[in-house]
Amino acid sequence: MLKKVNYGKITVVIFVTVLIWVWADLALDEELSVSGATISIAGSANPGLWVSCDEKPSVAINKIVFKGPASKIADVRRKFNDGSLSREFFLDPEQQETMTGAGQHTLNLAAFLKQNDQIKQLGLTIKSCDPNQLTVNVVELVEKPLDVKCVDENYNPVKDAVIEPAKVNMFVPRDWDGEKLAAKVLLTRREITQARVTPISKTPYIELAPNQIRQAPKPVKISTPPEENLLSDYLVTSRLGITLSANLQGKYKVEVTNLGAVMGPVAIRATVEAKLAYEKTRYQVVLEIDDSDKTIKPEETRRELVYNFPAEYVRRDEITLNQPPVVAQFKLTTLSAAESAAGD
Repeated sequence: MLKKVNYGKITVVIFVTVLIWVWADLALDEELSVSGATISIAGSANPGLWVSCDEKPSVAINKIVFKGPASKIADVRRKFNDGSLSREFFLDPEQQETMTGAGQHTLNLAAFLKQNDQIKQLGLTIKSCDPNQLTVNVVELVEKPLDVKCVDENYNPVKDAVIEPAKVNMFVPRDWDGEKLAAKVLLTRREITQARVTPISKTPYIELAPNQIRQAPKPVKISTPPEENLLSDYLVTSRLGITLSANLQGKYKVEVTNLGAVMGPVAIRATVEAKLAYEKTRYQVVLEIDDSDKTIKPEETRRELVYNFPAEYVRRDEITLNQPPVVAQFKLTTLSAAESAAGD
């Protein structure tokens, strides 16, 4: 005779078993140590405040130790490893009751992270943090008029740039004065060229500290003069340099047969600074001798001079040759053993 199945007892057994497993999982707490996290200062809606950690926009957290059930620890570890959980946490000082005024404020890192929405959703507790505390600096800024200055990608002034308006009001530290009261506009080479044709809009900025940038509330319009207006005609006295490879040195003598033309003044168009820099170079013109020149008949050996313009002024189109390149005529003469030894 078949016995009647007591489903109620089976249900109770299953329920108790599940409770045992859940309790066991909860009882077996594990720890998870996370490194590489950062605290970043969130942008403030108040332009009159500058908040930083030792004048830096973010600070590294050496270690955060989480504690919780093994199953959740495993899940959180996986999410941190695959990047689905961010290691960057944002601090909004205006939401911290202890940071309402200017000065240095101490932030309890574990207490702050416990209030983080992402941390709350993990279902874990924070056992410890390294460091345990952070010092947050709050500086009150004042609004002052700043001169706007244009610089290129190398932070050199863009000459004769016309800026409208020439001043902008921005919030800066109270002790800023003199040359510090300036906002920069960074122009690329392409933008400088474009501004010669039509004004361009760019937003000025100040740098409160390295990597601490504040932008002006409105852009300015910038025009740069046509390139021709920046350059003037000059004649520069030249010095000749001759280059030979190691294969030719000590074996051949170079004789330039049209030295008068080669050593003549060089006609250039340049800015004043570029012209002065060119005059200071060791050699204004260079004759390059190739290994193959030793096999060419002397009456056929000729080559254009290399004009040794300073590279930074060439990049900025501030110097150019204003004459046809001079062609040097030269011949190579084999040195005798005695002449070669004397050269050594």
